[in-house]
Amino acid sequence: MPGENLSRDEARERAALLSVDGYDVSLDVRSALGGNDSDDGGPRTFRSVTTIRFRCNEPGATTFADLIAPSVTALSLNGKDLDPSEVFDGSRITLEDLAADNELVVDARCAYSRTGEGLHRFVDPEDGEVYLYTQYEPADSRRVFANFEQPDLKAPFRFEVRAPEGWTVWSNGAGELADGTWRFAETKPISTYITCVVAGPYHYATDSYSRTFADGTKLEIPLGAMCRKGLAPYFDVDDVFLVTKQGLDFFHDHFDYPYPFGKYDQAFVPEYNLGAMENPGMVTFREEFIFRGKVTRASYEGRANVILHEMAHMWFGDLVTMVWWDDLWLKESFADFMGTFANVGATRFKDAWITFANRRKTWAYRADQLPSTHPITADIRDLQDAKLNFDGITYAKGASVLKQLVAYVGQDAFLEGARRYFKRHAYGNTRLGDLLSVLEETSGRDMGAWARSWLQTAGVNSLTPQVLLDGEGRVSELAVVQEAAESHPELRPHRVAVGLYRRGGAGTLERYARAEVDVDGPRTVVTDLVGAEAPELVLVNDDDLTFCKTRFDDTSLATLRASLGDMADPLARALCWTALWNMTRDALLPAREFIDLVLRFAGRESDIGVLQMLQAWAESALTNYAAPGWREQGSRLLTQGASDELHGAEAGSEHQLAWARFFARVTDDSGLPLLTGLLDGTASVDGLDVDQELRWAFLDTLATHGVAGEKELAAELARDDTASGKRHQVRCLAARPSAAVKAQAWAQVVESDALSNALVEATIAGWGQPSQRELLAPYAEKYFAAIERVWAERSIQIGMDVVRGLFPGLQQSQGTLEATDAWLAAHEDAAPALRRLVLEARDDLARGLRGQACDAAASTD
Repeated sequence: MPGENLSRDEARERAALLSVDGYDVSLDVRSALGGNDSDDGGPRTFRSVTTIRFRCNEPGATTFADLIAPSVTALSLNGKDLDPSEVFDGSRITLEDLAADNELVVDARCAYSRTGEGLHRFVDPEDGEVYLYTQYEPADSRRVFANFEQPDLKAPFRFEVRAPEGWTVWSNGAGELADGTWRFAETKPISTYITCVVAGPYHYATDSYSRTFADGTKLEIPLGAMCRKGLAPYFDVDDVFLVTKQGLDFFHDHFDYPYPFGKYDQAFVPEYNLGAMENPGMVTFREEFIFRGKVTRASYEGRANVILHEMAHMWFGDLVTMVWWDDLWLKESFADFMGTFANVGATRFKDAWITFANRRKTWAYRADQLPSTHPITADIRDLQDAKLNFDGITYAKGASVLKQLVAYVGQDAFLEGARRYFKRHAYGNTRLGDLLSVLEETSGRDMGAWARSWLQTAGVNSLTPQVLLDGEGRVSELAVVQEAAESHPELRPHRVAVGLYRRGGAGTLERYARAEVDVDGPRTVVTDLVGAEAPELVLVNDDDLTFCKTRFDDTSLATLRASLGDMADPLARALCWTALWNMTRDALLPAREFIDLVLRFAGRESDIGVLQMLQAWAESALTNYAAPGWREQGSRLLTQGASDELHGAEAGSEHQLAWARFFARVTDDSGLPLLTGLLDGTASVDGLDVDQELRWAFLDTLATHGVAGEKELAAELARDDTASGKRHQVRCLAARPSAAVKAQAWAQVVESDALSNALVEATIAGWGQPSQRELLAPYAEKYFAAIERVWAERSIQIGMDVVRGLFPGLQQSQGTLEATDAWLAAHEDAAPALRRLVLEARDDLARGLRGQACDAAASTD
């Protein structure tokens, strides 16, 4: 619909015109039961009746309300009936001749979603039960009720829901069932996108949290956690509640502002597009955070981080919200930083900053080198821009920059600034300047220059050490050289620690000298390290204080090539691994050399999260950056190395599990008999428990190699006839090496909208196998012919999945690059968000080709 993509200018005009006093929303979801389609073959719908009370600053003016719905039954404005056919165009309701005080009533038929946008409806194949939940960010509440869909028109909400008998319904406020209707307490003033409804026969567990503050006041928070009944046997709810209570204690200690939203429910829901969503009082998570099989400590740490990330949003985002999506970072960067900060400070995961440095920041480094990179404070023209800005810059780079800010102003000043920010802007909306002003107050520093360098420019700098030694082998000068990309030449101020390392008595590489320095400009001398003994390794950005790409001098690089596994400190080791991976992606280190480093040293990695990241990087190095002529040899090396580590790992350990999964992903034909034997019980690895999730991981590989076919996959689904099992089966079916299979999968995703979002994701994941490049080659041309139509006809979430997931990135040739450029040149007027996705995919392809050239050159050295 023309009006579906709300612009920033329209939102500004409407915010200047209106103030919203409250919403009453009544939903009737009894129609959710039954099959997947309505009786007439159209979308299954539910009744939505909304009453909005609002004021207009210019009586007589015209504006619009937002609603995306198949039909509107009745409309009235200030008691006057309006003709829906005249004022409703499918996404907007025109409102003319407004009074100073207004009441709009909208009675609509809204559609259940199968894409995870709006009110999502899921039928559990295991028992036929139906589950509902809402997901709105950035602008999908208008698919469920009429509203003014922008973050700065906050209002209190009162929800009521009629649901099938026997169901429970939850929303942001506490609810009660009376006369067949669930009625919920009025919320505090919040934005439309964080309202929420969850309904169905969910398994529900309860607990409580209490806190007595210094002034004697006591806070009681009812806690709840829920999941589908089929997942209840796996739901380790005690750990979820433990982390929740630890987080609430931590944020109360540091924010000095009591949790403001009453209860705290957490719902783990099916077919969820995101990791989680911070709806106040009713947080939603993807149900994959409930682990059906054995996982490593890294998975539990990751879940804890997400729980704490969403909890931080209760203050950063829900209590105080950005005016418009330009300042999305005001909530996401803070939540990303505070999630790790709280994980380290409050839970058992004391090494979470290592994971942040090694995994989270890698996402940011990639995003900040794409042609679509943008400042942390972005230029968001409309809702499609906003949807794509939930990216590695807004989250992980923003969090990294906040970590730099804490080093710059000091932790106490930073937290005091946050406390003042909450109290000053509670239940309101803010911009960048509102935060900077409180930080200037608490730190005494000029935040303007810092903000201009870090928040209002794009691109990542690289920092390289230069070491000069005197005749006695001591440091006569150590300098840090800062460089920037030509496309984003900004050099920034960096507060960094520079560490000097050499071998200690135990043969390990240990830090023996450290200095903090403000790097500013192209070259900065670190005077505090003059006179130190000659280092074997210089680590710029030791302790990971800033956001940069770390480079090495020749001596340091030679030390890492020989002795990376000997580094004693796990964070320093992780930082070196990340630096080497960035060098591989930048075509400065051959892919085969990176893979060799992983094979030689990853088995000695103590941090399980770092190990799993190294395994993923090694796999990516072979797929994307290794010269085509070396791939077969590289595959043999990875197969043998993974097998050796699998059999050599401690029986029953999480490292053994990680190597088993990696072996399954990278093995060539020589490893298939072991996978088959582990599945049918004719082979074993001491201590390895082949649970259901691991069975599917093995079957994925066997299907990809043509060993497991439709019959075997059907038998496995019968063994695991669940929603999770169905997703695995669909992925495995699409992975089979057959032209007919690829054609069918393509048609299911591109030519039909019958599949739910989760099954679209599974099909795409199975379809694109690196070992099947020849089978996939014919789809490059089809891709460019289809994507504009797909973008126009499908929801933005499915459009993003298709455009990203089916790009012919495995057709790594100049011809594919030229075809991409030809599409971009011929579609300059295509939707900017669509062009952005294609530009990003093109950049990944071009980067891969440069990496392959670097790797090919290594074979001639």
